[in-house]
Amino acid sequence: MFLGVALGARAHAAAADDAAVALLGPERATRWSPGVRGGIPARNKVCRTVSPPAAGDATELIGRAIEACPSGQVVQLTRGTFNIDGGNFLLISKGITLRGAGPGQTILRKTDGARPGEERPGPKPSPLIIVGPARWHVPGGRSADLTADAVKGGVSVKVVSTAGFAPGMFVLIDELSGAGWRPDPLGRGKIWASSDLRVVWQRHDPPQPFDDPFPDAAQWFSRADRPINEIKEIAKVSGNILTFTTPFHASYRTSLGAQVSSYPYKFTQHVGIEDLTVTGGDDGNIRFLWAANSWAKQVENSAWFGEGFALNQTFGIEIRDSYVHDAVWAQPGGAGYALSMAEGTSEALVENSIIVKANKVMVARSAGTASVIAYNYVDDGYINTNTRWIEVGLNASHMVGSHHVLFEGNYGFNWDSDKTHGNATTHTIFRNHLTGRRRDFDDDAQGHGPLRCAGATAYSYWHAFVGNVLGVEGRMKGWAYESGKMTTSAVFLLGWDEFAPYNTDPRVKETTLRHGNYDFLTQKVAWDPAVSERALPSSLYLDRKPAAFSAGRGYVWPWVDPIGTRKLYELPAKVRFDAGTPFTQP
Repeated sequence: MFLGVALGARAHAAAADDAAVALLGPERATRWSPGVRGGIPARNKVCRTVSPPAAGDATELIGRAIEACPSGQVVQLTRGTFNIDGGNFLLISKGITLRGAGPGQTILRKTDGARPGEERPGPKPSPLIIVGPARWHVPGGRSADLTADAVKGGVSVKVVSTAGFAPGMFVLIDELSGAGWRPDPLGRGKIWASSDLRVVWQRHDPPQPFDDPFPDAAQWFSRADRPINEIKEIAKVSGNILTFTTPFHASYRTSLGAQVSSYPYKFTQHVGIEDLTVTGGDDGNIRFLWAANSWAKQVENSAWFGEGFALNQTFGIEIRDSYVHDAVWAQPGGAGYALSMAEGTSEALVENSIIVKANKVMVARSAGTASVIAYNYVDDGYINTNTRWIEVGLNASHMVGSHHVLFEGNYGFNWDSDKTHGNATTHTIFRNHLTGRRRDFDDDAQGHGPLRCAGATAYSYWHAFVGNVLGVEGRMKGWAYESGKMTTSAVFLLGWDEFAPYNTDPRVKETTLRHGNYDFLTQKVAWDPAVSERALPSSLYLDRKPAAFSAGRGYVWPWVDPIGTRKLYELPAKVRFDAGTPFTQP
């Protein structure tokens, strides 16, 4: 079948915690142990086999098989095309695997949904698959105030009352932003931000034409005015103390009204979607909602309106070995995002996948805590009505609040952190190749930009670029090493602003860590003299070589080696894409 992936082979490297602290410092570092706990299970028992109906819609046929299937077993779809039309969708609310005969062999499609080149959904917008208990939010849940701060790295917190909380529940911890009017680092008067600039909203005094509407924007993807958050699983309840299965990745303060909150639904767990193609969804293609420890593996996801994969209010979701491509409407505004993490989603893993030809190749909106984006080929982010504009590439931004996401071992046309709807902070970009150019657009042509390998827009603070290779050999003429102006092609574009008069936020450069990066402009490795550690670990989240690097002809890992004689080897995901075999490793 594909790659020979050893399921469950991924393991957290305990030594990676120490290496991360040595390289990044205790505030930027955290414990990255993402994805399905214990790894994706290899399920072999098939409870139902379903073939496409001779005519008409297949939703009820597949739905009955899912309903009858015991947890831990497989609903097997045969080769063929299954139509999911008329606003229907498959709801998977228990721990089964929905498995096809292979991408391109088993196809779930919506024929009355998204259409290439059309700026609107069909008459009854819907996704193809929802993993979770329901599609829509309902009132419910409860909140408990913390009586002592939740300290970064700790696993327990004291609350006013633990009534209504129990082991195994998934809960949200968050705090108020503490925002008020502060001097705008870009010189536009004042901006609505916290005193420590951990939270910077897109709101100005005097107002700017690109401001978000307030107070509505303060609750777009989080509880009202609580964009810094993370989802936790309760391990133990003792008296007024809640203990969680993973540590806090940031501190949550009683001075800012920190709370723990339950959800109106019990999270759906242990659902797998495997070996199939989804296409035509016009409320996204696949949505994970109130779900945990669930996955999509070897999935081709194409021609959607909205998000290809949407992860909303989830924990430990894993997207791997998949091919996400060709949004139907690659335009800003949410219709053409390939991957979205939103509303507190935490500790997700996106690994060994191909993500191309979308407006935003990925976004994180008040979400993403301790997630990992690793060993993916990510390219060709674009705007279909303005292909000269070079979109943000690898990122975890686009709405205030995202923090502590790790990007490791990816190939991307850039990494950047946008401020469109507020800032993101404390992300780590480790051992990636960031070229500064897209594959299928002539970004050396006049008028294409902004050209950058590694960027961070204004208000994007405390990011870390460590051990990366930047640029393209022999193609850096006319570039600068660093700039704060989007009109300058630069290896590092830090503190830039896309609105005239294109001011620069100097605090971005001041708070950005750059250490052990090699670039093809200076042809040197640049070290931060304040960081004594110069040994680069192989990984900040793994304790062994990823399985994809042992597949096919075999590949060198780490494939990005800025301090070695040879800087770049081959990324398995890119090799598959280049060979035209996205699900077979050469």
